[in-house]
Amino acid sequence: MSRLVTCFLCLFALAATVRGETAVELRVPVEGQPLSANITRVLQALQFLGTPLSGDTIKEVEAAAQALDADRLQDLLDPHVLLAVTINPESRVKVQRGPAKARLQQAGFTPVLVKIINQSTLTRELRIVSPQSGQVYAGMTPLSAQRMQRTHLQETLDKSAAAGRFLELEMYSRPPMAPNLSGLAAEYAIALIYSSESGPREATIGFEVGQENQDLGFRGEAPVLFDIRPAVQVRLRVKDHDGKPTAARFIFRDEAGHVFPPQAKRLAPDFYFQPQIYRRDGDVVLLPPGRLTMQYDRGPEYRQLRREVTIPSRASAEVEVKLERWINPMEYGFYSGDHHIHGAGCAHYTSPTEGVTPEDVFLQVNGEGLNVGCVLTWGPCFDYQRRFFTPAVHQLSGPLSVMKYDLEISGFGSEALGHVCLLNLKDQTYPGSDGTKIKGWPTWTTPVMKWAKAQGAVTGYAHSASGLEIDPRSATKRLSTRFDTNHDGLLARAECAGALLPLPFDTIDTDHDGALTESELVAAHDRAAEQLPNLAVPQMNGVGAMEICVSMAAGVCDFISAMDTPRIAEWNMWYHLLNCGFPLKVSGETDFPCMSGERVGQGRVYVHLGPVKRINFGSWCDALAKGRSYVSDGFAHALAFRVNDIAPGYDDLHLTAPGQVRIRATVAFAPELPRAVAYGVIVPPDGKRFVGDTVTLHGPRTDEVMPGGRRLVEIVVNGKSVATNEVSADGQAHDLRFDIQIDKSSWVALRHFPQLHTNPVNVLVGGKPIRASRSSALWCIETIEQLWRARGNKIADAERAEARRTFDKAVEKFRRIAQEASNDTEEKADAATR
Repeated sequence: MSRLVTCFLCLFALAATVRGETAVELRVPVEGQPLSANITRVLQALQFLGTPLSGDTIKEVEAAAQALDADRLQDLLDPHVLLAVTINPESRVKVQRGPAKARLQQAGFTPVLVKIINQSTLTRELRIVSPQSGQVYAGMTPLSAQRMQRTHLQETLDKSAAAGRFLELEMYSRPPMAPNLSGLAAEYAIALIYSSESGPREATIGFEVGQENQDLGFRGEAPVLFDIRPAVQVRLRVKDHDGKPTAARFIFRDEAGHVFPPQAKRLAPDFYFQPQIYRRDGDVVLLPPGRLTMQYDRGPEYRQLRREVTIPSRASAEVEVKLERWINPMEYGFYSGDHHIHGAGCAHYTSPTEGVTPEDVFLQVNGEGLNVGCVLTWGPCFDYQRRFFTPAVHQLSGPLSVMKYDLEISGFGSEALGHVCLLNLKDQTYPGSDGTKIKGWPTWTTPVMKWAKAQGAVTGYAHSASGLEIDPRSATKRLSTRFDTNHDGLLARAECAGALLPLPFDTIDTDHDGALTESELVAAHDRAAEQLPNLAVPQMNGVGAMEICVSMAAGVCDFISAMDTPRIAEWNMWYHLLNCGFPLKVSGETDFPCMSGERVGQGRVYVHLGPVKRINFGSWCDALAKGRSYVSDGFAHALAFRVNDIAPGYDDLHLTAPGQVRIRATVAFAPELPRAVAYGVIVPPDGKRFVGDTVTLHGPRTDEVMPGGRRLVEIVVNGKSVATNEVSADGQAHDLRFDIQIDKSSWVALRHFPQLHTNPVNVLVGGKPIRASRSSALWCIETIEQLWRARGNKIADAERAEARRTFDKAVEKFRRIAQEASNDTEEKADAATR
């Protein structure tokens, strides 16, 4: 008889399970009021997420909640539970498969119900995990992730890409749900499960509330066979402002803020470290059915547009977009470029491939509306990416969208003396290197720049401000060590006779006792670092424009890079070399995705070619080297700038005697601007010296935009602002006129700090060269000597003697310039009033 009863009970339990009637098994004693509140929040969250329970079930749940009937509430909710988590009194976890059907939507986040039976009253965060979840890439640089605030994507954890990671999991903790368990004996939570694949797929789902918390007697995870519905193939029809097919940048978000496709699931052409994706006209993106917000544009010259789109529940759909420009520099003869882009290294992954292909990079270049993209092979990816080099532009290039593979000397060779960009190379193999990066390359920059110039290339220093930062205490210590001859810890006026001080002596001497203390000098360096130009001597220990004063003196450097590192330090070095009469030009870069992974073209150069139907890359580089350009973040433009009808890079203006010059300019500023330190709308906590920096965010990550407001346009002569005008940032072109006095040979440019700077027009008075500042020449000498102290030992023994001779020749050249330059009494007076 007992055997018969046992069999009957087993059959009854099996039948109940088959019918889905497992509520009795999951039901536990629990207080009705807090459970009612929990379930009410669950219903609200499911409604918000677009997956409400049926109307009849909701009515029954609401009635049970009103009655505070805990048993009835569990009976109603438990059939919808996909996973049940039990936490025992020792805080160990076991997981059981619930009765709900395991159905997911490919390319979308599907809410699933989780029941927690909490025997421990634990109130920690509940985490959902799976070996089938996580990133599908590997080999990221932790430093890049930290700078871009992308460490949540876990690229610093995995060293290799794992196959079979088709899931993305998270517990839904936004209001009205809570991030932690309540401690109630039973409660319900919502997990969001994303799948990048469709069809039947099995995954193991686990839960954690701390370290080593699986129940040793049970499994802390459960296998689930999912039935995954295919995504909708959404074809994007992308038309430019003129109706022609093009590429664009898109961000798709649901109401919960999820970005599609999820970044952790992206492989090229979509990059994990960007919220946006890029698509050409006719390209497809996989999206879930439902309502999404679509944000789209084509870089900073376009208006950022946003609208809701409803993706239908069918196999395919189309979405049409028409882009809108707020400015078109090509109508003024200017063609944009970013001379520093990478296809591998830093944020790019090494697995499953060594970075990304030319097709992937070109999509980014085209999708940001760049006319020219220079993709530079460098150290970490040298052996793999150098296969894409050709002496001509890449075959993917179009008439007005050009891409060329070249070199950045970084991660090998002369990197310790500054990274250099070599553009329009005909040969990427240095003599004696045998096509490798490990032999034959010089360990200082001047020889490799000579090699590049000999084949007609254009040369310049990358991410210039790296190493040009001011460390007030170190700079003070260097001064004291050299000039405190009586070792009393003070610098008397007589001791400072040969010293290059950051500010005039009397300005530094705040207590007027005739001697400079350590604290006074530290404060002076700190104050000077906020000024442009300034005479504080930097550390010279980075990877930016370190050797530039030497290579300029040798005549082998064309440009200094700007628009990606702190603006004061970038422009300060440039100004001092211009003040010495050197024909150094400025060019704009991003160093994507190392200094910034936000987007290519975050820093830009706009090169004047006039009206052309097809860009010739050699002509574009030649015009860049001549300075027929302005640098910008793309949200600010100098569409015309002429001094007595001479534009930058076309000729010098010759005056027989001091006199006035006429300046005519046309400028335009975007009606909206991202709210970030990089664009000057926020001054970071560490001060103005970091304004313009794209390397570090200096604040919370946000996609907030701000109305344009007003912009201060300045005319700069020899580094000093001599005339200003305020214009509206309204997306319109504004004509400006200035008349200024020129008393000696000078360089003249237009700027808006930190977004915009033209290259200069040289105004030569009486046939004399520009010798604008003796202090500038002395400052350049100090940077050369400091670089030798900081990095001279990085030069190979066999090369060091030649390097020292070249450094000495440069120092001697700057000494001659200092002797020829005007006295700096006026400069010091100006500095004292700043």
